[in-house]
Amino acid sequence: MKLNPHVRAARDFLLRYRDDYDTAYAGFAWPQLPRYNFATEWFDGLAEENPDGIALWLIEPDGAETKLTFAGLRDRSLAAARLLADAGLGRGDRALVVLGNCVPLWEIMLGAIRLGVVVIPATPQLSPADLADRVERGAARLLVAHGADAAKFAEVEVELGKIAVGEDDVPPGWRGYAEVDRFGDGDPLPVGGTKGSDPMLLYFTSGTTALPKLVEHTHTSYPIGHLSTMYWMGLQPGDVHLNISSPGWAKHAWSNFFAPWLAGATVLVYNFARFDAGALLDVLQRARVTTFCAPPTVWRMLIQADLGSARVEIREALSAGEPLNPEVIEQVRAAWGVTIRDGYGQTETSAQVGNPPGAAIKLGSMGRPLPGYRVVLVDPASGEVGTDEGELCLELEPRRPVPLMTGYKSDADTFDPELNEHAFAGNRYHTGDVVGLDADGYLTYVGRADDVFKASDYRISPFELESVLIEHPAVAEAAVVPAPDPIRLAVPKAYVVLSAGHEPDADTARSILAYAREHLAPYKRVRRIEFGELPKTISGKIRRVELRALEDDDRTGAREFKETDFEW
Repeated sequence: MKLNPHVRAARDFLLRYRDDYDTAYAGFAWPQLPRYNFATEWFDGLAEENPDGIALWLIEPDGAETKLTFAGLRDRSLAAARLLADAGLGRGDRALVVLGNCVPLWEIMLGAIRLGVVVIPATPQLSPADLADRVERGAARLLVAHGADAAKFAEVEVELGKIAVGEDDVPPGWRGYAEVDRFGDGDPLPVGGTKGSDPMLLYFTSGTTALPKLVEHTHTSYPIGHLSTMYWMGLQPGDVHLNISSPGWAKHAWSNFFAPWLAGATVLVYNFARFDAGALLDVLQRARVTTFCAPPTVWRMLIQADLGSARVEIREALSAGEPLNPEVIEQVRAAWGVTIRDGYGQTETSAQVGNPPGAAIKLGSMGRPLPGYRVVLVDPASGEVGTDEGELCLELEPRRPVPLMTGYKSDADTFDPELNEHAFAGNRYHTGDVVGLDADGYLTYVGRADDVFKASDYRISPFELESVLIEHPAVAEAAVVPAPDPIRLAVPKAYVVLSAGHEPDADTARSILAYAREHLAPYKRVRRIEFGELPKTISGKIRRVELRALEDDDRTGAREFKETDFEW
């Protein structure tokens, strides 16, 4: 099986112009394929062209490792597909896959894609109620999970098949994944048996402002759509790519599956249970990682380690998930001589905006629209298009971008009319994120439309204030929300996680507030501080909605520090 020629031509075009943004953006066009299957028309081609190349490299905290070649993983995924078929699954059936970073995750994903089985990825960190909801709303016919997690599915009332991974003692009523070994040989599977428009993935969003939405992707939207992600990352054939992300979330599919393999790179996974900056630095050196992507939280923890002592070979350093503060970028640049390139996308799409290799970078900006995307800014209040600040929207005409989801679903079989009417209003896709646009076409994140607030009639971007606060040595993380005020109606308040060695006392609060007074305009000043942990989604994004709710409640006695507590 050869690499699909249309996808290959589009891929090679982006590789050729990886350092020439203007040419890449102007000349790229999405392949339009009525039939496509990533496993049979791409991954099997990689296995034919580079059978001994390392497709997947998994490193455990104790140093143990597993490597699978492209040919080896092709064969294992064929066996997994036969096992799924033996369990009664076929094209269009849905499987809930609740696995951590283990080799069977990749085998099953590729095997399901071969069959046309729709995968519902989920993290093992979810609660039993969350998992039951995913089974019900996703209309799953099969569950694949670690055998040790069997008790979490006690609340699942529907009948479905169950496959247990990684346990010698298979739970009662479950089938052991070890059976896959006897499916190494068998009848050939259908080749090219999926339409490009067939559903392939059902993702539950991380829910930073509301309950998770159900997002549907097809056999082209992610498998082809992540060409833009590959381009933003600067991935090349032969790279060793390490991405820090948890299975079950879209970024894991972005950077631990589709984008690296579109480039023909190795997917490296460091399967840590608890983050350790020193251990991660050791892995970066040991595996000679060339491209490294991590969320802002990981970068913020890394800069507290001795980066300069690590002899890394990183060519491309990347961040995504939330905007990265300029202070962090500067510290990594000073230690490693590489600049972290920010990028932006959503579960609903691939990477839409980014700083690709070779392009000039403006600190604080998330970059420019990536090849294949046409973006406009729409004023949320007036609906005016072309403003220098507004909601980031994607144009759907003259051609809908391939990576865009088919839509939000209320359950696996029904599209949600209310959510989709809002998301696709005006023949545009509305991201819900407010950004600013400068004269050079660079976009800067302002905040979720729900997070931006007014104080003394001025619009306040939480991220802008948080970027200033994190430059203070005592601040490890910060989240800014509006706090009620009798005169200004609302004032910026910061919830702060302190760096090691700093106490949550009045002296620290005064120091941080003084720093804010010095570095922010008076109307933007942070006027209140409260120390503590930040509520986050399982995928690590800050839930400002919970902090806003705290401010709306009567919290008499809450330990906060105000500007008015101090003399200036």
